[in-house]
Amino acid sequence: MRGDMTQNTEYQLPEVWTAPEDASGRFGGINRPEAGPRYEAELPRGKHPLQLYSLATPNGQKVTIMLEELLAAGVSQAEYDAHLIRIMEQEQFSSGFVAINPNSKIPALVDYSEPKPIRVFESGNILLYLAEKFGHFLPTERAARTEVLNWLFWLQGSAPFIGGGFGHFYAYAPTKQEYPINRYTMETKRLLDVLNRRLAEERFVGGPEYSIADMASWPWFAGLMNNTVYGAAKFLDAERYTNVRRWVDEIGARAAVQRGIIVNSVRGEPHEQLHTRHSAADIDAVLERRKIVQ
Repeated sequence: MRGDMTQNTEYQLPEVWTAPEDASGRFGGINRPEAGPRYEAELPRGKHPLQLYSLATPNGQKVTIMLEELLAAGVSQAEYDAHLIRIMEQEQFSSGFVAINPNSKIPALVDYSEPKPIRVFESGNILLYLAEKFGHFLPTERAARTEVLNWLFWLQGSAPFIGGGFGHFYAYAPTKQEYPINRYTMETKRLLDVLNRRLAEERFVGGPEYSIADMASWPWFAGLMNNTVYGAAKFLDAERYTNVRRWVDEIGARAAVQRGIIVNSVRGEPHEQLHTRHSAADIDAVLERRKIVQ
């Protein structure tokens, strides 16, 4: 069945673009062509040196998985406070958040353990920063390190095609349009095929060892495979990517991954959510509530 292409064919390009007065779509109230803060507000701060400001989207989950993996590896210095940033309520545009990420995107981190606090933004960079700071999940040998970083940056460059491209036009755009859905479905399936071929060669994305390349990629592709983002697993014929399925299930079984995806979560029933995290006990309480409800 062909989609409605009326909106595509009838749009006349103006000589100079101006923002529409009433932006439609789920993210219409968020998107503006200007950067910078929209209101004044300070960010909360907890007791730990690492302060994370995030939401449990795939990009946010990358970092909380990394932090929980570090804690599971015995790195006590990786203890952190995670504060919820509600992007649909535009909290990423507060003056406090913009001060640590001028791009107004979650996640963002501040490391107060250094002589001068260090801000770290962009999810891939946060993973790299933590890996280098604590010496875990990134090889030190040049060739192996480069291969992991190849795949880390592959994901960072590819994720916008999945989220802002396929996810937006398939699930969130106010009308279903054939051209953009075809365009980004093709690219998303190509990326699934790239990953599937890679995982036919190696156990993990970056090579034989679990690394930040897996932590970056897993939330995005697990969401597609497990139908937890966009509800498009059948549409994408996701189960044909058997190596991706094997990898998604293996990574998803890790205790630190199961803990990390809970942090800053606002989806599901109240007992499944965890808006802020200040200690391991906060995650433990959610896991216990889930057992009781089940």
